[in-house]
Amino acid sequence: MRNILVISHMYPSSANGVLGIFVHKQVQKLIKEGCKVKVICPVPYVPSFLGISKKLKSYIEIPKTAIIDGVEVFYPRYIEFPRGFFLEHSGFFMYLGIKKVISKIHKNFKFDIIHAHTAIPVGFSAMLLSNKYKCPFVVTIHGQDFQYTINKNDKCRKNVYRVLEKSNSVITVSTKLKNVIKENKIREKIVVINNGINPEEYEDIELTKSEKDYVILSVSSLIKTKGIDLNIIAVSILVKKYPNIKYYIVGDGEEAKRLKKLVNDLEITENVIFLGRLPHSEAIKFMGKCNIFSLPSWQEGFGIVYIEAMNNGVPVIGVKGQGIEDVIIDKENGFLVEPHNIEDLVRTIEYILNNKEDARRVGEEGRKTVLSEYTWRRNAQKTVDIYNSIIE
Repeated sequence: MRNILVISHMYPSSANGVLGIFVHKQVQKLIKEGCKVKVICPVPYVPSFLGISKKLKSYIEIPKTAIIDGVEVFYPRYIEFPRGFFLEHSGFFMYLGIKKVISKIHKNFKFDIIHAHTAIPVGFSAMLLSNKYKCPFVVTIHGQDFQYTINKNDKCRKNVYRVLEKSNSVITVSTKLKNVIKENKIREKIVVINNGINPEEYEDIELTKSEKDYVILSVSSLIKTKGIDLNIIAVSILVKKYPNIKYYIVGDGEEAKRLKKLVNDLEITENVIFLGRLPHSEAIKFMGKCNIFSLPSWQEGFGIVYIEAMNNGVPVIGVKGQGIEDVIIDKENGFLVEPHNIEDLVRTIEYILNNKEDARRVGEEGRKTVLSEYTWRRNAQKTVDIYNSIIE
């Protein structure tokens, strides 16, 4: 039985119950596979006098410890600067904020491995802790490190590579992320372990697809790279031929205002419905009612939302060259379109709408693919194999 210390600044809390839910689901399955796990979720320090906004107040109100679905979670505070200032030093600031709590934990919980989620800031702090406690550490790369951090400045890049070089193993959630690394010394320690779902969570959800309307769905943060505007433009083209087409957008974010203006400008307000941020269970229900799930995101490390839709037997559209290419084989268990290519997107949507039997076959193949390989249980089993190989 292994004692695992998981460190992730993305983890559910009283401030945000879905942040880092994928890390929590992995932890739950690691425990079922026989590991003992404690979680450290560092939280930005906010002085009480700054608790004037709802967001900052929610940080202040996060408790020091909590039990979430049987998992013990600690929420130590660390200094974080807004807008990514001093990001290159953030791992050291995080180490200073969490080392005291970890020292107390270590007295009664001698961890065999530290598992860090992200290289900066978490992996950097794990690297320092690994040296202090003379125990190995593993780092999982979810996308941000390779899509943003290494491009921010030279010091950030050097610190990411320093963490990868010092780690005992590197996990990437997709082959796309692995291929960012060209140095053989690091590549040889990288293992691709895709994220997954828990099929049992979907068993009680009633799935009834609409027969009257053609329903397209996306579920994501409303940020530019998700390609929601491409879906909207595609709908504005398709509506001329399919007046009953409906596009439901689940999510919220910085692009919401611009996207709503685009819908107004294209005069398709009757066809595009913004649902805002929904609880996970409600989002899944919409997946069961749609004809197509389309998220033409061009900067996707992996994208659990795709396999959630596939698990519902829904034909899924992703983008070539992105993380979901590990899962989707074009026209076999899903559909892949060229990035930024509205014509390809329109053509693919129209093919699905006009070929219902083939769409049903592709959707069913997608479901089989997910159930065979892309579950949190399989993810945890592969992760435990890495732990064992390092320790043994």
